[in-house]
Amino acid sequence: MSRTALLVTHTGRRRSTEHARAVAADLIAAGFEVRVVAEEADDLDLPGVVPVDGLQAAEGAEIVFALGGDGTFLRAAELARPAKVPLLGINLGKVGFLAEAEIDDLDTAVRDVVGRNYTVDERLTLDVTAEFDGGPTIESWALNEISVEKGERAQMLELLVDVDGRPLSRYGCDGVVCATPTGSTAYAFSGGGPVVWPEVEALLLVPISAHALFSRPLVTAPTSTFVITVDPFTTLAVLCCDGRRVYDLPPGATVTVRRGALPVRVVRLRDRPFTDRLVAKFDLPVQGWRGSRR
Repeated sequence: MSRTALLVTHTGRRRSTEHARAVAADLIAAGFEVRVVAEEADDLDLPGVVPVDGLQAAEGAEIVFALGGDGTFLRAAELARPAKVPLLGINLGKVGFLAEAEIDDLDTAVRDVVGRNYTVDERLTLDVTAEFDGGPTIESWALNEISVEKGERAQMLELLVDVDGRPLSRYGCDGVVCATPTGSTAYAFSGGGPVVWPEVEALLLVPISAHALFSRPLVTAPTSTFVITVDPFTTLAVLCCDGRRVYDLPPGATVTVRRGALPVRVVRLRDRPFTDRLVAKFDLPVQGWRGSRR
């Protein structure tokens, strides 16, 4: 029986394309049908691959390879999630926090996939619905975070935040970030939020530059629902999902965020503690600046 893999990479980088060719060649030699997204096929120029269209690109595939940085991983997640296909990230970028393997591990990663020597984790996601008078309902999702941000640089955004049907606080702010544990090391982290281990079932709420006496990041139950209301007399707002899907929100809009109905299935090649990933990716000073006292 033929095995199928979808290959997603950064077509604007020559180095990424070269590595994609090598992965495609190894997989084809191992008996895989290798797919690429049709609109990227000409840029990749990969011999022997099968161009496929749109959001159905991963349907029926065994695995999705994301070769690039976190942006490429998030783009690949858009294809892998609806098809419920495991996603393997190979970091060709800078930090690559979402990736499982680095470029030096590329050959080993391909061999592990061919030999089915991997496990699959399920990562919690977010679903979002935005409603406002005179406009269509917006529905989207995110793996990392959903943010409501000010649309005009010179003005502060006024937001009312409810949690689980009860009012929490009104913020004059640059925005509010709702994040998953996976996204706790991304935008939420930059806003002062905590790092949450990916295995933890929780949601995060992080106000951004809030002009308020209480603006602490919050960690809630995974069953919590956030409702963010854009004040009717405030400025234009923007809804942003994983930094990839952006929608304008007029004053008075209501944004509802809850746990996603579908997780993202992420490939794990090694049973490595998250602590090791955190130290490596952030280059944490394990010894401390004072050095060892022994």
